[in-house]
Amino acid sequence: MPHDDLVDHLVRSTPLRRGEAARVVLDVLAYFDETTEEFVRRRHQELRSGGLKNPEIFERITAELPHRAVNPPPLSLRQLRRIVYG
Repeated sequence: MPHDDLVDHLVRSTPLRRGEAARVVLDVLAYFDETTEEFVRRRHQELRSGGLKNPEIFERITAELPHRAVNPPPLSLRQLRRIVYG
């Protein structure tokens, strides 16, 4: 498995067993492998199902984007809407 050193570190530093640690590593890598568009769509759906309206949703997504593992370029409200609605 790639990242064996990270899995070993998690096993030593947490109560996780090797299989659980490997799953955590794969889940984290998949989370950060998400494209900007996938992130915007996923967060829009999550926040909308939480009862927020689009103005609040797009404001929150705009605030969250710079904190992603790979910081995307700033996106305008129009670009965010295009990602969500096509």
